[in-house]
Amino acid sequence: MPPPSGNEITLPIIHEISCLYKELCISRKQIPKMDRFGIYLRIENIVIECLELAIAAALTEKDKKDILVEKLKIQIEISKKLIRLMWESKIITDKKYLLFEQKLQQISKMASGWLKYLKPNSPRL
Repeated sequence: MPPPSGNEITLPIIHEISCLYKELCISRKQIPKMDRFGIYLRIENIVIECLELAIAAALTEKDKKDILVEKLKIQIEISKKLIRLMWESKIITDKKYLLFEQKLQQISKMASGWLKYLKPNSPRL
């Protein structure tokens, strides 16, 4: 693995989303083909979109970050629901469900904290 170039964005939330995506990639082969190219692919795409939103928010001016972080939170919630649906449909094991859910919970907390930092006078989320 090559060392970081020095101009990489190293926010913890970006790292966590990257780790979640890696876990999804590792688990892909265990998913039935029909589901792999359906709901599972959709979840992978949402996680990539989350990564894009987090990077965009990190690079955007402070007064415009909140819109991107709010979109990020929505995508996180959608991915949580889809992961739960996969588990309820017996597409993934309990162990994988707990792993994905734990990572999504952590990412969600980070996004909420980021949003509270950006909007300190707003009502609690």
